[in-house]
Amino acid sequence: MSDNEIANAPGTAIAQRFRSFLPVVVDVETGGLNAQTDALLQIAAVILRIDDQGQIHRAETHALHVRPFEGANIDPKSLEINGIDPDHPLRIAYGEQDALGRVFKPIRQEIRDTGCTRAILVGHNATFDLNFLNAAVERSGIRRNPFHPFGSFDTATLAGLAFGQTVLAKALKTAGMGWDGKEAHSAVYDAEKTADLFCEIVNLWDNHIGIPNGHG
Repeated sequence: MSDNEIANAPGTAIAQRFRSFLPVVVDVETGGLNAQTDALLQIAAVILRIDDQGQIHRAETHALHVRPFEGANIDPKSLEINGIDPDHPLRIAYGEQDALGRVFKPIRQEIRDTGCTRAILVGHNATFDLNFLNAAVERSGIRRNPFHPFGSFDTATLAGLAFGQTVLAKALKTAGMGWDGKEAHSAVYDAEKTADLFCEIVNLWDNHIGIPNGHG
């Protein structure tokens, strides 16, 4: 779509707000810190939308358990933190290619529906999540990754600016939003709370400073 087509199409406010990028909040739970060698165990992606009042909010969450790729390293200390048992008999998990395909499908649809050109990852310390996402995409041989390969929105940085806090739990509490430490380190919970924080910061900016003209 051209800029004029985007501006006149229904449901495309988010494309106008973020220069044709679709912000998608992603959180991953892993078997370690090295995206090249350590297992991807969970992924959650939260799609955001802008309502008729011009406020951004979370709309849909897509999440899956992921089977460790062959030869993947899993650090027991990481499992202690995220509480994942990769071998639990009731854990329904998908191979990386299948899991990413299932998560990417609604994101690609949202990109088309909103007139965006591609998704951009939103994360708390976003480089970590983006590195694991990109590594899994490469291992899976996926050619049509909907996400920008290196761009991202980092809520740790944004929260440091907006609330003087870079830790997710502290930033949410400072912003007046709840945080349940017992639910933390679940990909779904962390992604949705990160989405709430991102939306709060964007809405505060737009309501008090004004919506920037991304097509200037």
